[in-house]
Amino acid sequence: MELPRFLMGDNVHYPEDIFVIHLDYPRFIINLKDDSVEFLEEVTKTDKEELEEETKNLIEEASRFYDEQMELYEQ
Repeated sequence: MELPRFLMGDNVHYPEDIFVIHLDYPRFIINLKDDSVEFLEEVTKTDKEELEEETKNLIEEASRFYDEQMELYEQ
């Protein structure tokens, strides 16, 4: 099964939060409400340093993904 790169997630216990799940490496969940990121797997120190800039780009991509999804829902 091929999975999409991003998924949206919500939870009734966190009604103000907007979660986007990134399924490629490095897998993480970002809360777009405050841009907090929780990695779903252990990232080594070396990887973390290398991924720092890429993670910033992925956060921007996650925000764009959310905006695109919201536009589609409004149609």
